Amino acid sequence: MLRNSSTLLLSALLASTLLACSKSEAPHAAGDELVVKIGAAAPLTGPQAHIGKDNENGTRMAIEDANAKGVTIGGRRARFELLSEDDQTDPKTATIVAQKLVDAKVNGVIGHLNSGTSIPAARIYNDNGIAQISPSATAVAYTAQGYKTAFRVMANDGQQGRVLGEFAVKKLQAKSIAVIDDRTAYGQGVADEFIKAAQARGAQIVAHEYTTDKAVDFTAVLTSIKGKKPDLLFYGGMDPQGVPLVKQLKALGLNAKFMMGDGGYTPKLIELAGAAAEGMYASLPGVPLDQMPGGRDFAQRYEAKFKQPIQLYAPYCYDAVNVMIDAMQKAGSAESAKYLPELARISHDGVTAKITFDDKGDLKGGAITLYQVQQGKWHAIETVGGAPAAQH
Repeated sequence: MLRNSSTLLLSALLASTLLACSKSEAPHAAGDELVVKIGAAAPLTGPQAHIGKDNENGTRMAIEDANAKGVTIGGRRARFELLSEDDQTDPKTATIVAQKLVDAKVNGVIGHLNSGTSIPAARIYNDNGIAQISPSATAVAYTAQGYKTAFRVMANDGQQGRVLGEFAVKKLQAKSIAVIDDRTAYGQGVADEFIKAAQARGAQIVAHEYTTDKAVDFTAVLTSIKGKKPDLLFYGGMDPQGVPLVKQLKALGLNAKFMMGDGGYTPKLIELAGAAAEGMYASLPGVPLDQMPGGRDFAQRYEAKFKQPIQLYAPYCYDAVNVMIDAMQKAGSAESAKYLPELARISHDGVTAKITFDDKGDLKGGAITLYQVQQGKWHAIETVGGAPAAQH
């Protein structure tokens, strides 16, 4: 009986030791890999698909880099997966896409591209406690909703519109200005801020006309504006409308300087508008790419990988992903509820800038750069604001 008891005791001790060993080795096992789903939303079809694909490429590049580095979160190796959705620049579709990403149990969302889609989608992400970082929605209204889940990694239109309006009056000596906007959250928002700043500097707004983000014929509205003889025409909208607008402006002989916000600052606009784009102005939140802390390296890697130049927001998408991952690592968790507090107080040395957020989720110290088309290329002519960024 004693011998049997000893045998049973020895067997129990051996089993206990094996169990302990298996537990200590579990974090290194393949089955313990932490899968982190990153949602992304942008227009992947339609007139803005070239910009949306650029966003997707920047997001994908960051995810692939993180996987190659072997990022760990809470002691577990993370494998990041991209769930990319097409919101078609449509606010209603954007809410459907947002719910789809929520149902897929994403750990965070990079997007949306447009302000008009980011704003309604933000409510859905907030209601479900999912972190959202937009790389490109600049309308003030996006973060003004007060959601603690919403952030952005570039300056907003309160800053951009003011810089554009002041530049038009102070540097371009515009005294009479005509404005057209596409009535989207972005187009209307940046146009309103532009008007406010231009009027504060003494300019007269001789016309404020409206169109849509689907329009292609601006002849009637430009003919009306031509009779008012403005020094400058400002358009609040994106490049698919900027192209026919600037071509028709030149065809009608409207002798006015032409200016857009960041929606016009793309290689595609110059490619499609050709000589008509020469001399026009646009802006982009942030410093020029070659002055960004990691801009040149990012551009070289992007072009080598995707066989095309950056269109617009890809570097900001790359930073948005890495800011989110940084917050996850600091929190030791990929759950939004656990890493959101770290995201709110993050200080991240990104490709575009040093990224920190204010209490609304807006980027602190954002710069705005003005560009002009000279000899068929965008050339930076002035940068306003911005905090010094750490060099990589």
